[in-house]
Amino acid sequence: MTTTSTYVVEGMTCGHCVSSVKEEVGEVEGVTSVEVDLAGGLLTVGGDGPVDPAKITAAVEKAGYKVVSQG
Repeated sequence: MTTTSTYVVEGMTCGHCVSSVKEEVGEVEGVTSVEVDLAGGLLTVGGDGPVDPAKITAAVEKAGYKVVSQG
């Protein structure tokens, strides 16, 4: 079962930010797709089954940004 989750991420301002977030989140177990909307500050994560939101938040923080909400 494929799932999709959306997160609001604070602090992304450029293409490098997008690349950093995509790289870190893409390494989380179970993640199959990562899309970032820089203008909207949105991160959309697809996975094979549910992906632990705490792991996504930790990956975003490792990249240097902050998850402010999950939608």
